[in-house]
Amino acid sequence: MPALGRTQESELRAVAARVLDHPGFAPELLALAAVRSLGPGAAEWAERLRTRYPDASADGLARLATQRFVRSAGAGGATAALAGLFAPLAELASVLWTHANLVLHLAAAYGKDPADSARAVELLVLTQVHPDPASARAALAAAETAGDPIEGAWPRAAEAAWRLAAPLTAQAGGWVALRLVARLLPGAAVLAAALGDAAAADRLAARTVAAYRPRRALTGQSQSNHSRGSSA
Repeated sequence: MPALGRTQESELRAVAARVLDHPGFAPELLALAAVRSLGPGAAEWAERLRTRYPDASADGLARLATQRFVRSAGAGGATAALAGLFAPLAELASVLWTHANLVLHLAAAYGKDPADSARAVELLVLTQVHPDPASARAALAAAETAGDPIEGAWPRAAEAAWRLAAPLTAQAGGWVALRLVARLLPGAAVLAAALGDAAAADRLAARTVAAYRPRRALTGQSQSNHSRGSSA
């Protein structure tokens, strides 16, 4: 686990440098890096659990992943809230990386390859950065072919933070307002960050499970019920 943590930290540092060069593509660059860095680990996690527990269902694996990363999101938010002046930026990086890990583990739980580039598209849609796969694919293509970096370190950092914060604001329903109020109450920032980030991860998990869970069994049950109704 320590070695894995160092690897992910190194990847985050590399992503941060590229995000500052191209802040307009901050969520897209993070999604691409997450699939490359976190996808293989998510695949190994699912394979290891299926080998150890061959009777485990996909929903069971999904519940394990959800519990793990909802807790992680809350802990990461609380820790980042202690970072002082740069707490909002630290929290953004921590929470969004955890969200990516959650989505990729849930994909693996339901039999999808978490290292496949298609997961980056789904990640951007599920985290509500983009409204549909078509716009997500177009943005990812533009991010991968972005040219020279723009000038000005602070304007770049501000633009990156704005783009990264937008999906969290939509998910948490007042995420930014919550943080601003919490800053005015000593000690409240840590609790607000932990509760808000855990709740956002829990909602993301629900959307992801709904997207990845197979619908065939439900469809078959509905048809069966319809047939019994017709016979009656």
